[in-house]
Amino acid sequence: MSNALVPLDQMQTMAAACAKSGLFGAKTPEQALTIMLLAQAEGRHPMSAAKDYDIINGKPAKKAEAMLRDFLASGGKVEWHKLDDSGAEATFSHPQGGSVKIDWNEKRMKQAQISNAAMYSKYPRAMYRSRCVSEGVRTVCPSATGGLYVPEEVRAFTPEKNMGAVEVVAPDDRLK
Repeated sequence: MSNALVPLDQMQTMAAACAKSGLFGAKTPEQALTIMLLAQAEGRHPMSAAKDYDIINGKPAKKAEAMLRDFLASGGKVEWHKLDDSGAEATFSHPQGGSVKIDWNEKRMKQAQISNAAMYSKYPRAMYRSRCVSEGVRTVCPSATGGLYVPEEVRAFTPEKNMGAVEVVAPDDRLK
């Protein structure tokens, strides 16, 4: 696949199609376009956004698989010590970020007050793995996260309060 920049008008057409399809979590063309721009900024084709990102409650989230792929591609290593329905434990290491051992289990999930407990009961191994990847990668190689959280973390965020409109005040010309 080419890493050539996709012109904005072509991305807008793709974003409209993605939003109209109802796939990938983007409800509006603007949401789809935003994650496409993120993908392109990371040197990927804009449509790769569909497989790497989700829009959860209007916020972008990077999938754990995409974080792990970028972590491994940047020289990171993972050694899994445990990966089953009772929890996940792994050591994440990166030449620039050191090494850390991370574990996730039911006790930590409850302590973190994860709001998606139904998914943990259906797919516990996958959910614990995703949380382990997110924390481990963020700890030793934050650039692989793109500054984003995984969808499970975004779902757990409390809604922001609307603080009202922001007034932009022009500088006083008399001060020049």
